[in-house]
Amino acid sequence: MSVGDTNTLAKSTSSGPPGSTATAVVSKQRRSGSFSRRWRNRLPAIVAAVGLIVLWQLIIVVFGVRQFIAPSPLDVVTVFAERGDILWMNFWPTFMEAIAGFIVGNCVAVLLAIWFVHSSLAERAFYPIAVFINTIPIIAIAPILVLLLGNGFAPKIVIAALICFFPTLVNMVRGLKSISPEMAELMRVLSASPREVLFKVRLYASLPYLFAALKIASTTCVIGAIVGEWIGSNFGLGALIIEATYNFRSPLLYATVFLGAGLAVSFFTATTLAERWLLRWRSPTTA
Repeated sequence: MSVGDTNTLAKSTSSGPPGSTATAVVSKQRRSGSFSRRWRNRLPAIVAAVGLIVLWQLIIVVFGVRQFIAPSPLDVVTVFAERGDILWMNFWPTFMEAIAGFIVGNCVAVLLAIWFVHSSLAERAFYPIAVFINTIPIIAIAPILVLLLGNGFAPKIVIAALICFFPTLVNMVRGLKSISPEMAELMRVLSASPREVLFKVRLYASLPYLFAALKIASTTCVIGAIVGEWIGSNFGLGALIIEATYNFRSPLLYATVFLGAGLAVSFFTATTLAERWLLRWRSPTTA
């Protein structure tokens, strides 16, 4: 065997199975293309956000708006740098209230939806009550809960749970009932028990509806926690908003609002990522 043949054999042996290198290149190109495509989709939103911030700064400078009326973006950034300890100290109570309310409200809604699907009597009896409770403005319920539960974490968690509850209940009931008549007939022919139908058919069918509701609840739970802090609290982003408003600390007020909005966006993003991970079985046409 010649030296050239030996080198050729060594290269073919080290390169692995035939086609593996080409497959790796194609996979890398696909990942690169997917990454660039995601950034192209996000670019308009990034450009629009930067443009609005620049316009905001120009309006403040050109019209000479005083800081206690409306701060500039630079003033807000300065607050994050200089008063970050106060912001984060009040951030964590709101975070805990929002996440606890999100979990409690959605879990109760899912359990009630399962009960309603298996009991038409329960649905006829309690569904109208849920609708009635949802019609009451949350700002009117908050003082009642503060009087009943005090100024601690409990009323804020309940308010956040209430504001998450109804959208999840409605979507979950519809999702659990969304199985096709053919699938229901097939499960009946297979002598499947109601429990088997629930876990093997209904819950899978309801997941898209559930996540649609969870996306709404992921932002409204933050609103509920902040509203509860407005009514009666000495801590949290809601209390800091009230304190900054009454003392004309406009930069701190804007920074607190942006921090609360960032919390809501983070919850929404986490819910979206969880949906993509759990619903990978769905085809792109039904996603």
